[in-house]
Amino acid sequence: MRTTTLGSKGPEVGVVGLGCMGMTHAYDPAGRDDDASVAVLRRALDLGATLIDTSDVYGPFTNEELVGRALSGHRDRAVLATKAGLVTGGSTGGSAPGLTRNGRPEHVRQAIDASLRRLGTDHVDLWQLHRVDPEVPVEETFGAMAEAVAAGKALQLGLSEVSVAEIRRAQSVHPVASVQSELSLWTRDALAEVLPYCVDQGIAFLPFSPLGRGFLAGRFGSAADLPADDWRAGLPRFQDEALRANQALVETVREVAGRHGATPAQVALAWVLAQGPRVVPIPGTKTLRYLEQNVGAAALELTAQDLAELDALPAPVGGRY
Repeated sequence: MRTTTLGSKGPEVGVVGLGCMGMTHAYDPAGRDDDASVAVLRRALDLGATLIDTSDVYGPFTNEELVGRALSGHRDRAVLATKAGLVTGGSTGGSAPGLTRNGRPEHVRQAIDASLRRLGTDHVDLWQLHRVDPEVPVEETFGAMAEAVAAGKALQLGLSEVSVAEIRRAQSVHPVASVQSELSLWTRDALAEVLPYCVDQGIAFLPFSPLGRGFLAGRFGSAADLPADDWRAGLPRFQDEALRANQALVETVREVAGRHGATPAQVALAWVLAQGPRVVPIPGTKTLRYLEQNVGAAALELTAQDLAELDALPAPVGGRY
């Protein structure tokens, strides 16, 4: 796979990474299989999808344990990223249900040590603030996280779901290597300000849910297609009326895919990759077949006509959360 750098100073990563949340959290509870997920993680490394993204709150905690198991004996092949700053209990109003924000310095200091134990490593390559806590100045949270860098527990720091103003405030304390936010053909908010700022600053941009939580791959024609007890069933865009209205987006993606002999997922990912040289989408999957399709998007070159058609797609019906 072709590569880019995680921020202006590296390390080198494949241009498509792997998001691990769905292996233990939020999506398709009945379809989880730890052994299959371990196989997906190791195959991702073989294919060059070296950026592996997890978080302490996924599970909670079980996702990091699973990733640690998969990377045992393979740690030097991965660029390992995890997060802190969300805890179970309540709701952030902008994340999976049952989560609240905790950016207190004492919390993040404890969180890095706990993450390292679960991951079975002495450091992570990228440690990210999962969400800014409105009750704690971001400078205080990021300053505590910078202590982990000084101690060798994290090599670089990143942020998730932040504004340009918040990035600047964090930068006043410590360099920001990456920003992770949702970006896909049906969530393009970051294109207005955040992504251009990242490009200007040499900050890597890591789109999560680049396939619209599976919708852009053409998997869901109605709410009945969702797995039982799946978190997505409660999201506005996955209600039947919205799903029907949003099929027009998928049809255009399918048309572009047909011209290239590609899958809709590959086209959706190729569009994300076209948004900048340090844009590294992290699609999640626990299936080898989908992993290999996702990685194949790195070799798909969309034409100017393709990009124009995709750029012209209307905004989706329904909010993100």
